[in-house]
Amino acid sequence: MNRYNNTFKRLKKNKQKALIPFVVVGDPNYSTSLEIVKTIINAGADILELGFSFSEPIADGPTIQTAGIRALNSGSNTDKNLNFIKQIRKFNNKIPIGILIYSNLIYQRGIERFYKDARDSGIDSVLVADLPIEEADEYIKAARKHKVATVFIVSPLTSNERLKKITKKVKGFIYVVSRLGVTGAKSDLQKGTISLLNRIRPKTNLPLCVGFGISKPEHVKEVCKAKANGAIVGSAIVKIIEKNLKNKRLMLKKIGNYIKNLKQSTL
Repeated sequence: MNRYNNTFKRLKKNKQKALIPFVVVGDPNYSTSLEIVKTIINAGADILELGFSFSEPIADGPTIQTAGIRALNSGSNTDKNLNFIKQIRKFNNKIPIGILIYSNLIYQRGIERFYKDARDSGIDSVLVADLPIEEADEYIKAARKHKVATVFIVSPLTSNERLKKITKKVKGFIYVVSRLGVTGAKSDLQKGTISLLNRIRPKTNLPLCVGFGISKPEHVKEVCKAKANGAIVGSAIVKIIEKNLKNKRLMLKKIGNYIKNLKQSTL
């Protein structure tokens, strides 16, 4: 959690907001995925959000689902993904790393064991995409024990009463869903995002990071001008991977340039 605190403090001091790229670990394969993440870090990412592939990713749109399939087909599993995080930590020990995962993968490993392994690998936060706050106590207890931050999603449908429950359990940051539905790049950013941020901000001092549908520098700029502390960009990056599977050099170049352009929008 210190990595999150240090990062958000540094950004605030420099009058910046956080750029948080998302990719699926192991997409399209382990070694290329490692190069992709290193490229993203070198291009200026402030925080990483990494997905652990799952056979039934109900929160993900077609782009992320397809990335998950590529990762699974290349042999991705929880053990390899945790080792992947360790490799990233050898490359950069300061950048916060959050993972997005589905509850079955944690339960299958054993909740206690998973959070211990997460800590030991260098993971700073865990967002369990299909875990409602009402059923999260056992996961939160294990996370607290092993000093792993718990991130939860707030959507336009989250009531103020439920929002209060979530803000009490969150450590790290609140993942603000910019629109209803599944992940996926969109051409416009819904105006409801701004009103949602305005509704959340008076109720918590936690960092607010907006995801789902953010794909353009102007999207990043818009949420940064609002009350968000960061922007999460995923599907648009995964699309670059998908379109350049046969040309890794070009893929990495395009990803690096894309991240640099997005980062400029947080200044």
